[in-house]
Amino acid sequence: GKGGIGKSTIATSASLSLARAGRRVLHVGCDPKHDSSLVLVKDASAFKTVVDQIFSGDGDLTPEDLIMEGIEGIYCVESGGPEAGRGCGGRAVSKSFEVFEEIELVDDSVYDAVVYDVLGDVVCGGFAMP
Repeated sequence: GKGGIGKSTIATSASLSLARAGRRVLHVGCDPKHDSSLVLVKDASAFKTVVDQIFSGDGDLTPEDLIMEGIEGIYCVESGGPEAGRGCGGRAVSKSFEVFEEIELVDDSVYDAVVYDVLGDVVCGGFAMP
């Protein structure tokens, strides 16, 4: 759903709870505002997004290029997106998922749980209700 109803708070809390229960967690922020993992990452100065890495790298991304170390052993990834009013946030998130598939980021042998913090709406369409 709707913005401001607590989706990110619930996703972050779920990731923390799972990690504290001993699970290996990948927390995936799927909002162009790229703010889902901010409270989870250990080093905010090293914050990066998939979109930033796509445009700044040599094209050969690895999981290590995208994953940020979080508190409680949580692994964090943020899709990112265009600045407000400059492009389609839904396309940025879709491209992130394509990259995840290409580099086999979501690996059942590595993570016990993957928590997706999904945005509720995108102006250009392409997203269903979470």
